[in-house]
Amino acid sequence: MRIITPQSSLVEQVYEAILSEITEGKLPPNSRLIQDELAEVYGVSRQPVQQALLLLRNHGLVRDAPRRGLVVSPLDVDFIRDLYEVRAVLEGLSCRKAAELGSERARLEGPALIATGREAVETANVVKQIAADRAFHCFLYELSGNPLIGGTTNPYWHYLRRVMGEVLRDDEKIPGSIWDEHEAILDAIIAGEADKVEPMARLHISRAAKIFVSRLQAHQETAMADQRSRSLKRAER
Repeated sequence: MRIITPQSSLVEQVYEAILSEITEGKLPPNSRLIQDELAEVYGVSRQPVQQALLLLRNHGLVRDAPRRGLVVSPLDVDFIRDLYEVRAVLEGLSCRKAAELGSERARLEGPALIATGREAVETANVVKQIAADRAFHCFLYELSGNPLIGGTTNPYWHYLRRVMGEVLRDDEKIPGSIWDEHEAILDAIIAGEADKVEPMARLHISRAAKIFVSRLQAHQETAMADQRSRSLKRAER
């Protein structure tokens, strides 16, 4: 775990630190979150930890557990599937608007984001891959000129980060084809092809959803099978 240094928004820093530990698998589902221990590890008082945990609970990332206090929430596959479904519509809209309004900025700034993403895939660094993916999509939201798109999607990026982290810790890489699709979307935006890029963006998110949801489901099924196996072995003793 990382030490937090005092800055202006300590609660946000603690929130981000805990979320990063969850995303990176250092705090797996059902891990207990004890305020005093977290405060000591991060080098802060209990108050920002308490407030950060309340925010995490409000966002569904941690939950109350009987006789255990707060624990990291398991990922809900159905919720993630629904989230990607809504996101596909918003991504399509953002890319259409980006092609109409932001083609020049896309031409100037977009290729560097693609290069960063491909480099992250090659290094198999989970944190960098997630950051590069988020940076690209947030760039598209900015290009759209509609602040409600980013405002609507932003509260759910912590779930998306968790899904990607859960999958990539085992599978190491986002498939390179995802960045091929990113580049094709960027090219269509640069060309101002609004009618073409909207369905491209929606299909891109739908494909990503199938990859991540299916892998997440497989991971959870494996974990449940392992748990049943351990329970049977304990019962046989």
